[in-house]
Amino acid sequence: MSVLVITLGLYMLGLLLAAIGSRLAGRCTTWCCALLGLPMWVVGGTVAPFCLALPQLMLAFLAAGMGITGLAVGTALAGAVTNVGLALALCLLGVNGQPVVADRQEFCRKCLLLAAACGVLALFVRDGTLSYTGTGLLMLLFVVFILSSIVYQHQFIYGERYEPISTAADAPLPQAQDYGYTAHTMAFPVMSLGNSLKNLTGVLGGLALLAAGAQALVYSATTIANLTGTIQALWAATLISFGFCLPLLAEALGHPFGSVWKRFDARCRFYPADTLPIQLLNSAILNLTLALPMSSLMYRHRLPVGAQFRTYEVPACAVMALLLLIEPLLRRRLHRWQGTACLVVYFAYLAAVSFVPRAGA
Repeated sequence: MSVLVITLGLYMLGLLLAAIGSRLAGRCTTWCCALLGLPMWVVGGTVAPFCLALPQLMLAFLAAGMGITGLAVGTALAGAVTNVGLALALCLLGVNGQPVVADRQEFCRKCLLLAAACGVLALFVRDGTLSYTGTGLLMLLFVVFILSSIVYQHQFIYGERYEPISTAADAPLPQAQDYGYTAHTMAFPVMSLGNSLKNLTGVLGGLALLAAGAQALVYSATTIANLTGTIQALWAATLISFGFCLPLLAEALGHPFGSVWKRFDARCRFYPADTLPIQLLNSAILNLTLALPMSSLMYRHRLPVGAQFRTYEVPACAVMALLLLIEPLLRRRLHRWQGTACLVVYFAYLAAVSFVPRAGA
């Protein structure tokens, strides 16, 4: 019992370190990009989504390097399901009192990319491993994702194209704006050697905290699985994916964990608050198109993908992507029922992985 308590404490510490490290590294990275003179539409299309998915990427990378493939694959796939089925669903339901507004073409494009990644996985993991062809196709989808994100950010910032849709018919639809950025580059306090060193230290320190948190989570998840005689995929789908989603849930609900976290989160924000729905889709896509190929390369063999993932995670993610795509594609708007439907799929998935686990994960 004492070992289990200590392990749970290590798990909580890992989540805290991962949350602080990823936010700190993300914000300081955007400031370093400003020092390099990168335009904000490049940063918004590359750095912001990458930093949002950084905890899952780091944990999957470390777990695959240690040969714990069930945890690596589970973190990536379950993270995508949780971000879409829980955080994005609550955004669409407007639990924070604000209607969701997003660009229609970008929303549809990201849903299609997510569905395409699920299709590649379903096709190339039928024998229980991710084939090299499947890994290559996922990496190709990652390149498409990056290019499309950069193009969208450029068009949006310069007002070339913007077709807003909302979950509320009478909601005021904003025009394209700079979201607080200055002269189409990342806002930066003072260009000085001191600030440069401080933000470079922030990047390195944030990554160190994130790596330490990921190591703690890998150890705690495997220890809990061994102590309870359960599969690692169960804990990747519950404790780890939900823990990584907590900071995003705080934003979606509009109620951060406390005043300390609220101040830290606001100071370290590296994407506009009202782009959270698109960023959640971006994070889910990166989990599939970057975390899994990175895990495969780190493992140096065909990456095992157990029956648990083929039966539950991949179909759940594909179904939610299609549910989100229907209304924007056909009726040019979003509906709250889409959030409800994604929540139903998520809780059905959670019940399935908890009570009817499959072998091979």
